[in-house]
Amino acid sequence: MASVSLKNIYKKYAGGVTAVSDFTLEIEDQEFIILVGPSGCGKSTTLRMIAGLEEITEGELYIGDRLVNDVAPKDRDIAMVFQNYALYPHMTVFDNMAFGLKLRKTPKDEIKRRVEEAARVLDIVHLLERKPAALSGGQRQRVALGRAIVREPKVFLLDEPLSNLDAKLRAQMRTELSKLHLRLGTTFIYVTHDQTEAMTMGTRIVVMKDGFIQQIDTPQTLYSKPANVFVAGFIGSPQMNFIDATLAEKDGKVCIEFGDDNNHYSIAVPSAEKAAQLKDYIGKEVVFGIRPEDLDDDPETIAKATDGVIDCDVEVTELMGAETYLYLVCAGNSMTARVAPTSTLRAGDKTKIAIDLNKIHLFDKETEVAIFN
Repeated sequence: MASVSLKNIYKKYAGGVTAVSDFTLEIEDQEFIILVGPSGCGKSTTLRMIAGLEEITEGELYIGDRLVNDVAPKDRDIAMVFQNYALYPHMTVFDNMAFGLKLRKTPKDEIKRRVEEAARVLDIVHLLERKPAALSGGQRQRVALGRAIVREPKVFLLDEPLSNLDAKLRAQMRTELSKLHLRLGTTFIYVTHDQTEAMTMGTRIVVMKDGFIQQIDTPQTLYSKPANVFVAGFIGSPQMNFIDATLAEKDGKVCIEFGDDNNHYSIAVPSAEKAAQLKDYIGKEVVFGIRPEDLDDDPETIAKATDGVIDCDVEVTELMGAETYLYLVCAGNSMTARVAPTSTLRAGDKTKIAIDLNKIHLFDKETEVAIFN
């Protein structure tokens, strides 16, 4: 097995386009790393540079202790699983899985052993004599994974492998991939634009935007302590609510002020430690962030709250089964609340909403960097 080390990697194309800038990441042996971000952020380009399918413009790439910048893809001891499966339609499942081994002149009995073992792991033994046209999307994806597994590579590279599957199958395959990673004990580097996949599968997540790394952290830390506005908005569904606000000092307390002439709110920062971090921002504009689940319409919670209760108009309600999403407007700001399924609020209602003041996030208005979480 192997670690992967990327040191100050750049990818520049002719015409001055830089797809990836100063990408530095240490991936430990057997880690499940996810590269996530919107389309065009450079995540697939980074994966293709690790695979050797794209040339590295600047920087150094190590697999294990070996510098592989100029090593051919076939000699890097990696296996890649693509979004479109890339199966040969005229070959059986067995032959598709065995193809790479045959090219390497692997003995026949060894090929048979490896293919049958991978088929058992992926539960596709009964499909070995079929051709891809007779398989469902999920089965084709398993065959593509099987073809990678039989190579017994040091590193697996997966480029949006679940994006062609329906929602139910995607959820099922997420679980299967996590199990597979544990069973194989191999390094996985996985690219996706789906933050749900990233949050549920990765040991660490690399959030990218415009070719730059925004934050590298565990799923829980990314969620609770985002480094900037972009990460805060990208990780989490529904996304974090953002409100333009100003900081003021009142009666010795630091207050977050927002709203309009009709509804003006001044919410005191409850933590003395956090208030102390804000001294330099008094009188300045900030971005106030609060996650949907930290807004509550429960009358008991509202009655107990001494601060942080706001008046909202309900625009739309969505009952999701285990929870309800309320789409609200407060003093001209659109917000989403994630509340109990027992909520009786409907479109057109006016309501009070309690903010969990221990869960507020503040960001610098100019740099968008987190002041505190």
